[in-house]
Amino acid sequence: MPNHLYHAPADCPVCGEDLIITRKGCLKCGTELAGEFASCTYCALDEAEHEILKVFLTSRGNLREVEKHLGVSYPTARARFDAVVAKLGFGAAVPDDGQQGEPSPGETPQEQILARVAAGEISSEVAAGLIAAL
Repeated sequence: MPNHLYHAPADCPVCGEDLIITRKGCLKCGTELAGEFASCTYCALDEAEHEILKVFLTSRGNLREVEKHLGVSYPTARARFDAVVAKLGFGAAVPDDGQQGEPSPGETPQEQILARVAAGEISSEVAAGLIAAL
């Protein structure tokens, strides 16, 4: 039995379309099934995205725990979680709990804006305008 199973890609490296599973096997007895099987919804996530989702679920939806785990500001944690939700195709993430705009202790408004740029939430041009308006 292999020590480590590799994460299969979700997209075709040739054309970019979704890949399907055509073969499944048992590590213990070697039994194999061949056919066309649906991919799992979560297979497109990388390890870091799986970790964000795991922390979110084990903390029962507490984004402050995700923030602590990642060692980033609340807006950055929220943006990263929202990106995972969007990648899964689920639309909007958890309802806004009123903390989205709250800076973490010691975080300046400029740092919040830059975190939004880093998370892909806003463009650098929009960020420049926001910083200029401070």
